[in-house]
Amino acid sequence: MWNARMHRAFAAMPRKPCLPFRKLTAMNAPAPGPPDDSRGPFSRRRLLLLTGAGGLGAAVATLSSRWFGGKSAGAPPSATASPSPTESVVETVNRVPAPPPPPQPTAAAFASGVMLCRDSWGAKPALPGGVTHALNRMTLHHTGAVLGDNRNAPGRLRQHQRLHQGERGWIDIAYHVSVDRNGNIYELRSPQLVGDTATEYDPTGHFLVLCEGDFDKEAVTEAQLHGAALAFAWSAQQFNIPTYTLAGHKDFAATSCPGTDLYAHLTSGDLKRRVEDLVESGPVDLQKICGAEAAEKVAAIEAGG
Repeated sequence: MWNARMHRAFAAMPRKPCLPFRKLTAMNAPAPGPPDDSRGPFSRRRLLLLTGAGGLGAAVATLSSRWFGGKSAGAPPSATASPSPTESVVETVNRVPAPPPPPQPTAAAFASGVMLCRDSWGAKPALPGGVTHALNRMTLHHTGAVLGDNRNAPGRLRQHQRLHQGERGWIDIAYHVSVDRNGNIYELRSPQLVGDTATEYDPTGHFLVLCEGDFDKEAVTEAQLHGAALAFAWSAQQFNIPTYTLAGHKDFAATSCPGTDLYAHLTSGDLKRRVEDLVESGPVDLQKICGAEAAEKVAAIEAGG
């Protein structure tokens, strides 16, 4: 209860000057925030304007920048904001595309060659006779005699023909096509006529390709493999021979022909793959050349070219 004693005591207390009401109000008011255009809350209308201009992601990025100093709430200090759609478009437009890889060579680039006419290597005319047939297989042979230098190839063909027509009594050289170690392809017996053999198999229906050399003693060259594949691919297209029929002489008779090294390319499937790649690449062009052009080519081979 207030009484006179308490009043006297209160009156005796020292007094401090009173602050003006306006200053007191300012002291007790909350600290003023930044202007509305920097950190203040966003109205719904302003948020919609932001999302309409750059999407919701842009609005969130803007809010994060203003309220958290450029860092997203809850994100580690090292996290950075994703680029805006506009920045992504600019980056895509300005990005220099990588140069295309260089074109790789395909079988189509090698599906062409020439076949040297019989006259060019000095063949004699075929003797009368011969049996016609429909080709349905392709078979690989070797001569069984070491070729050595490739300049010997045309002369070796003349030797074969003399042996086959003379000692063997056959109408012509036994095979349809020959390939030397440099990949040159030579026309031999007409493919329409059955070939000949000194072994017990019947070559009727067989397209016979001879690789010049003894591949029990010599290694077949890459050029010779390609020439053989080209000759077989050409025959497959010309005479509708299935590529799965490709085989070696020893698959039909008791012989080592076509020699260990060459036969390995049959058993591994390598030669068949080469033939099929050429067939699948499109038309195989094996152009036959005759006359002076072919004779000049054979002369260059015999000269070591």
